[in-house]
Amino acid sequence: MDIPATLPSTRLHRVALFATSTMTGFGIASWITRTPSVRADLGASIEAMGFVLFGLSIGSMLGILGAGVLLRRIGPKPLILAGGALPVVGTLLVGLLAPAQLAAGVWAGLFLIGFGAGIAEIGLNVEAAAVERVIDRPVVPVLHACFSLGSVAGGIVGIAMTAWRVPVVVHLPIAAGVMAALALTAVLTIRPMPRLDEPVTDRAATSTPAPSTRRSVITVQLLLIAVITLAMAFAEGAASDWLPLLMTTDHDAPEVLGSLVFTGFALAMLIGRSAGTPLVTRFGRGAVVRACGVVGLVGVLAVVVSPTPIVTAAAAVVWGLGIALGFPLAVSAAGDHPTDGDRRVSVVATAGYVAFLVGPPALGFLGEHLGLRLAMLVPAVLLAVTVVVARAAGAQRTAA
Repeated sequence: MDIPATLPSTRLHRVALFATSTMTGFGIASWITRTPSVRADLGASIEAMGFVLFGLSIGSMLGILGAGVLLRRIGPKPLILAGGALPVVGTLLVGLLAPAQLAAGVWAGLFLIGFGAGIAEIGLNVEAAAVERVIDRPVVPVLHACFSLGSVAGGIVGIAMTAWRVPVVVHLPIAAGVMAALALTAVLTIRPMPRLDEPVTDRAATSTPAPSTRRSVITVQLLLIAVITLAMAFAEGAASDWLPLLMTTDHDAPEVLGSLVFTGFALAMLIGRSAGTPLVTRFGRGAVVRACGVVGLVGVLAVVVSPTPIVTAAAAVVWGLGIALGFPLAVSAAGDHPTDGDRRVSVVATAGYVAFLVGPPALGFLGEHLGLRLAMLVPAVLLAVTVVVARAAGAQRTAA
């Protein structure tokens, strides 16, 4: 395959990937910043809110599990496009049904957000890793930086809406409109990437490897990389799902401060991911992943022991800076293979998003009985594990 001939299409393709990732971050931040308001509208306890959040987790997991099959049958493009549309509908449902106190409807809206984000994330990470292999420049960290950029933008809007006491029935439909515009950008610019390791033959014949080839994908190194993605995704999800509520329940802070803390966390993630390329170039992927685990662990533990909202806010920034690069670098490590990159990325991304299934209800249950700060010891333990196994993410590309 003539590699230079593929380069013009990668520019438009990256626009589609980055627009979809930005849309996902914007939508999730829009919802998260209004979590206290939605909880108040529903009249839900912390434990009950955990089960409402379970809709997001179930949707994410079903989307991810289904994406593995769909990816082999139809390729990543339909996953990315559907992943752009479903969260728009879900965000609209949450905004309209929370004030009506329809918890089941909010659950359904979160399910659609999670399902759409789940199938999109697999497609996005697989495609970004494929583009990386073609252009030999970091793409996965930039993809995740776009998610953080969307999170920051959505968080800032959410803070303003919360401060101005704009009801969610107004705010979230507006957010859905912004998301729809970004999704349309992806529709107009997506260009499927040819794989350098695919001969120009019948895709149907090459898209379903023999069972023995499938088994060979799973190695000890890949399993350790999957542990890293799970831990980093759990830590990110714990902050996204519970930081605003932690501020209002454990520190009696106003809702707007809870939204501000989440936005500070998302901004820290954006800064960390934007700085990823020079750090990896200088220190190597494994060393950076280990540093991510250490700094993230310090931030989480500081949240647990924090005596004041201000200290918690500062700790949340450290938390975000620490884990920013963990997930994208683990995905890059999985995709760093000449022939099995797509399937390896699918495996580790799926492992990462398992965290979104078990995270919200588990932390909600612990938070109801122990307080949300003590519940954060769970992601702290997982981050400690990543420090131990970080070396697995530093392995260089291997031959088939």
